[in-house]
Amino acid sequence: MRRLYLLIPEVEICRTLVGELKDAGISERHVHVLASLRKRLEGLPEATVWQKTELAHGIWIGAALGAVAGFMAGLLGMYFPPPGLVLGWGVVLASSLAGITFGAFVSAMMKLHEHNHKLDRYHVEIERGKILMMVDVPRTRVYSIKKMILEHHADARIRVGETA
Repeated sequence: MRRLYLLIPEVEICRTLVGELKDAGISERHVHVLASLRKRLEGLPEATVWQKTELAHGIWIGAALGAVAGFMAGLLGMYFPPPGLVLGWGVVLASSLAGITFGAFVSAMMKLHEHNHKLDRYHVEIERGKILMMVDVPRTRVYSIKKMILEHHADARIRVGETA
């Protein structure tokens, strides 16, 4: 999937574009709209915490770091067990899984309150009153969807990026 980023000047244009995307076969769950608090986006698919924050990135980073830490702790437990215990690879697996879970949770809680840095380039325009529309489309349809948007909205500037 690819994500198309568009800055839209008016809410009505945004509603029209959402309808056109639906007609083109793009589900509303693949359309995410973000605006300043002054804009009323009623009836539009607003961006969720997944699009607005670094939550997804935090989960991956936390899980990776937790896996390494848990694996290392498991190895230490296996090679230097407490007196009287014999620990095997099950301890390494269990501590790795615990590390993944704990790391993902802690990192997610930290990143939940951090804005999505991929959206920094649009911040000024959003504060000036424009609406950011993010549309997730299959890689094979990027060109056709861009063409469809430009046919109806010739002044649209479309940037293509990776989905989260």
